[in-house]
Amino acid sequence: MSFFITGDTHGTLDLDKAIRFFDEHDGEYSEEDYLIICGDVGVCGFSASGERATREALRNLPVTVLFVDGNHEHHQNLNDYPIEEWNGGKVHRIENTIIHLMRGQVYDINGTTFFTFGGAYSIDKYIRQEGIDWFPEEIPSREEYEEGWRNLEKIDFQVDYIISHTAPREVAAAIGFGEMSDDEIELRQYLQRVADYTDFTAWYFGHFHQDEEVEGQFFCLYDDIIELE
Repeated sequence: MSFFITGDTHGTLDLDKAIRFFDEHDGEYSEEDYLIICGDVGVCGFSASGERATREALRNLPVTVLFVDGNHEHHQNLNDYPIEEWNGGKVHRIENTIIHLMRGQVYDINGTTFFTFGGAYSIDKYIRQEGIDWFPEEIPSREEYEEGWRNLEKIDFQVDYIISHTAPREVAAAIGFGEMSDDEIELRQYLQRVADYTDFTAWYFGHFHQDEEVEGQFFCLYDDIIELE
């Protein structure tokens, strides 16, 4: 079993990186292997045609696709899916091999543990329309924050990997994104608290459209595809 992680794919706009990668490794991987996308996926997209194309492209990958939600998702449609339990945490199973890892969950996948927390603020929401291509659910709720903290307490704040869309406050500042909207302050502070209290091997996130490493433990992903050791 292998785990690969990459950044935002924005429907099919930035999905070629994954398609090329698995084409180059044709026959090497199966549905027992995983590609994890750090948000802004578009599985539940803003247009029916875009959504169909995205799902078809993901469906044709040889692996099972896992993703946290970003800010550019159709959150209402995504949250309409029934909640299932999968490897110890809550998920929305979009298709058999396309699975949404919900906020504040801990998963144990064959002995490798993950804490997930999607969501972020859309800096371009002023050009978007609520309920069409922008949703207030992009920012986590109080219940999601609290559930995530309880789930970390249950595992004594020890997990192998953390997957989010945006970054902890100090990490975002380190890669040049210290300024933020008031809407995202609470989320970044929450993630910073998670980082301060939790023992983990590595933290992967997207959102900022660049590939950068911070302190050898935090990884912003966009074009890169990383295989977990």
